[in-house]
Amino acid sequence: MENAFEIIKRGCVEIIEEGELKERLKSGGQKGKELRVKCGFDPSAPDIHLGHYVLLKKLREFQELGHKVLLLIGDFTGMIGDPSGQTSTRRALTKEEVKENAKTYERQVFKVLKREKTEIVFNSEWLGKLSPYDIVNLCGKWTVARMLEREDFKMRYQSQKPISIHEFLYPLFQAYDSVALNADIEIGGADQKFNFMITREIQKEFGQPPEVVLTLPLLEGLDGKRKMSKSYGNYVGIEEAPDEMFGKIMSIPDFLITRYMRLLTSIPEEKIKEIERGIIDGSLNPRDAKLELAFEITSTFHGEEQAKKAKERFERVFSRREIPEEMEEFSIPLENEIWLPKLLKELKVLPSTSEGIRMAKQGGIDVNGVKVDPNYHIREKGIYVLKIGKRKFIKLKVI
Repeated sequence: MENAFEIIKRGCVEIIEEGELKERLKSGGQKGKELRVKCGFDPSAPDIHLGHYVLLKKLREFQELGHKVLLLIGDFTGMIGDPSGQTSTRRALTKEEVKENAKTYERQVFKVLKREKTEIVFNSEWLGKLSPYDIVNLCGKWTVARMLEREDFKMRYQSQKPISIHEFLYPLFQAYDSVALNADIEIGGADQKFNFMITREIQKEFGQPPEVVLTLPLLEGLDGKRKMSKSYGNYVGIEEAPDEMFGKIMSIPDFLITRYMRLLTSIPEEKIKEIERGIIDGSLNPRDAKLELAFEITSTFHGEEQAKKAKERFERVFSRREIPEEMEEFSIPLENEIWLPKLLKELKVLPSTSEGIRMAKQGGIDVNGVKVDPNYHIREKGIYVLKIGKRKFIKLKVI
């Protein structure tokens, strides 16, 4: 049991309460020895990225210990929008958007979770059936004063920014999800703590023992500044191609290397500490540690063989001696295919599109070590190193 607790504890920000978790790992939950471990996803975007994987990896650990995962797709609450960390009311999703995004979630989660130990549930199954009486009864179990203790609500209230009534319903509905599912444990991001604390209290109001809460850190995105999110363009999707995934991981700031290792891999803690010491004292090149990290993550989703090929291709392209370590970088969205001569003009790398056409005709433009013709288009997301002429290098992050 102690070993199980240590496995589950790794990477957690907080466990509420540790004693309760130890007891449940020992004696089981409400419905027997098998614990019911809940994790909710609001399908606000169709792609699952490495930020989500932090949660999925922890769920998989529970499954390895013999417990059941209740993967909750918030198709009902997704039409409200989680107000956590928001400075204004979020746009509500349409039923069509939620339905489409939920389909892709179902497909992607089984890259990580065991299908036979996972139950996918949609909260519209019970929330959509609540009568006005039921909703009023639920609202009566919490107060406005306590709702305004929440930091984001408090700030919006004090700055006289609007708070819609339906936003107060979100944490109450999330709490009722745990009641409906008889959840023993819930896992989520550290930004969800307020919602989880309400859940524990609401479960008591409905005569259930409060769930144990495990909060996990929010994973910083590739920019190292904001949390990983598709809306910020700083994410790595778990279905991205091996080369794209490998290249994106290699682009993270050095200070994120060991944090990513702890949250996204099974590299032993002792080895991670050794890598940390090596980076600090200069005995280890951060790039070598990053290669190991990129290989581990790419292997997780594409297998070792594909990860090896991605690593070989990356080193072949990016380790050529004539490519400088420092170069100008541009980040651009892939809305449609991108015609390179026009892009170079728009980025002010070259004075005109015709100059780009001329240089490509003369063999003066390389993309990832390969000369390209004037009709070259970028059609996939990824990282591209461009050599223009003899000495000009730029790095493109196409997101």
